[in-house]
Amino acid sequence: MNLAYRDIRHNAGRFVLTCVGLGMLLGVVLAMIGIYRGMVVDALTLVRAPQADLWIVEADRRGPFAESSRIPGDTREAIERIHGVTAAGSVTYQSVDIVRAGGRLRFQIIGYEPGRPGGPATLLTGRALARNHFEMIADRSTGLIPGDTLMVGRNRFSIVGVTAGQVTSSGDPVAYVSLLDSQKLQFELAPAASRIETARGVSGGGKDTVNAVVARLIDNVRPEDVAHSVRRWKHLTALTQAEQETILTGSVVQRARQQIGLFTSILLAVSAVIIALIIYTMTMDKIREIATLKLIGAPDRTIIGMIVQQAVALGLSGFLLGAALISSVKDYFPRRVVLQPEDGIVLAAIVLVVCLIASGLGVRLALSVDPAKALGG
Repeated sequence: MNLAYRDIRHNAGRFVLTCVGLGMLLGVVLAMIGIYRGMVVDALTLVRAPQADLWIVEADRRGPFAESSRIPGDTREAIERIHGVTAAGSVTYQSVDIVRAGGRLRFQIIGYEPGRPGGPATLLTGRALARNHFEMIADRSTGLIPGDTLMVGRNRFSIVGVTAGQVTSSGDPVAYVSLLDSQKLQFELAPAASRIETARGVSGGGKDTVNAVVARLIDNVRPEDVAHSVRRWKHLTALTQAEQETILTGSVVQRARQQIGLFTSILLAVSAVIIALIIYTMTMDKIREIATLKLIGAPDRTIIGMIVQQAVALGLSGFLLGAALISSVKDYFPRRVVLQPEDGIVLAAIVLVVCLIASGLGVRLALSVDPAKALGG
């Protein structure tokens, strides 16, 4: 019978408890990676919802998701006249925080022109906006369903449709209203001083402003060519869909990736220390057995193999337990958790390497054991 297996079975209780603790640590590592992947998916879902080829924003700005942008409301008509543009729509973005049912509901309102690009790509249930006033499409994470009403600003909106998976990179659900309603809400929910300046026409654009214009192009037209025309003749910033996605994932989500990466590295380092200490302790507990093996002529590779196999069994068992744990609870997280097979494979490989390195401490101790200890020396 394999020596490593016999030793594990002899100390089954300690081995199982160690695997559980290690599995919880590795489960947290997988969760952190999954949360980051979920943030990227959420961000890309939002930016891909309009199914646009081009984003037109304020000059020298990087788009409505990375920087504030305000352009005149009639920009859409000018963009539609550019060669290659088949459809365009104005959009606004605004975060709101309201009191509802004794609690607070924070979400992002997207205003768009019904029948034009800018609205949700698909609906889970309900219908699209049919009127320009007081209708709303909300993501199901808000808890709203068709037929509900929601007081936002000075008006009550009727929920006519529900989307799925429409949330911002920060996890806030998204709701869609008409462009006219969103512009009115931007004025009503702005600070008092800002409203006064807007009413006087001194805040840079008045009420008829939007955050961006999204455009769809003819199939055989290159987005880069149309973007060049917009920048040259309209003096606005034009971003292709690929550029907008790069900005969103490369800058907006970058800080979260760095934080999660640092936290993941710390957890992996802690896991390595735990494995090293456990293997060292297990080796200390069987010093006499190792000395006996040496006394009867067992080669060093047999002893090394036993320790390395125990370390690998400990690490892989903990990884499988952690993966099973996070897979069973990921749907209960407040944020989307996306577990990709390649991430699991990479983490399993890292755990294997960590186990091999961590076993070195136990191997060094085992090889230094004097065979005389088997005789009580």
